[in-house]
Amino acid sequence: MKTQQNGYSNPEENNASFLKRLWIYQRERFPLLAHGMMISAFSFSAIAYSRISRDAVGFISWQHFFVGVFTTVTLFLLVRIFDEFKDAKEDAMYRKELPVPRGLISLQELRSVGIVLFLAQIAINLIFFPKMLIIYGIVIFYLCLMGKEFFVADWLKKRPFWYVTSHMLIIPLIDIYASGLDWLLAGVDAPKGLLFFFAVSFMNGIVLEIGRKIRNPSDEKVGVETYSYMLGAKKATGLWIFILLVTWLLSIAASYYAGYGILAYIILTAIFIWSCIPAVLFMNNRSSKRAKAIELTSAGWTIAMYLSLGGVPMLERLFG
Repeated sequence: MKTQQNGYSNPEENNASFLKRLWIYQRERFPLLAHGMMISAFSFSAIAYSRISRDAVGFISWQHFFVGVFTTVTLFLLVRIFDEFKDAKEDAMYRKELPVPRGLISLQELRSVGIVLFLAQIAINLIFFPKMLIIYGIVIFYLCLMGKEFFVADWLKKRPFWYVTSHMLIIPLIDIYASGLDWLLAGVDAPKGLLFFFAVSFMNGIVLEIGRKIRNPSDEKVGVETYSYMLGAKKATGLWIFILLVTWLLSIAASYYAGYGILAYIILTAIFIWSCIPAVLFMNNRSSKRAKAIELTSAGWTIAMYLSLGGVPMLERLFG
């Protein structure tokens, strides 16, 4: 197989079987185990929060849950694949170590993977719950718009706020799909508290996005736009803390609408304070290790939010 080559290419990997190359790709760009666990928690919590908010007994059928998780996990994988196409030119110029620029896997191969995932999603939803295809279709339509940068790519690139806002909206849309496995399939109105849960999901996406793009000044790369490069490390970290604060306030509101008690507020507040520590340490003494700690904390915060708002309360009801 002929592939493009650069200084980061590994001929042995590039000439391996498609399945092996795909395995290496997922390990680097979309670790299925780690992402699968996070997205499963995300889906479980969305469904759980919906059921708790409307005082429904028990959980949805596990068959529906696992089919739904397959859809949500593969939807996020499709987001990753769409990004490969969207960022192809910049990656080829400035991020040559990534799988596509170094020739590990081609965009044509990723397109084929995306088509297979799309057809599998359609088939599995059509078989188990055709109703969900309505929300699914909206998510796919929005994803396609994202892939085209909403036909205003230059405008968005000059306006980082609108860029990240427009792209993070895909998360609450997938959240609507996940929660719909409860309220839509049950034929009832969505609980009002879900608006706050969706808002938390949206803000969690921004927490992750900013958190992974805060770097120590010595780690900045030419052509790679990070928030620490655009705003300065201190301002970018301050922005991350502010986004964390807004998300915490929204989580308090979501807890209120779900009828949680004072213990939930205390736990959420403790998570917020604990999560701020790496950012404060980085602002006082910047280093690569402390910048990485902010990225890891972003992931930990996101998981903690979902488990606190839906996952843990539902598990207590099921097994308590």
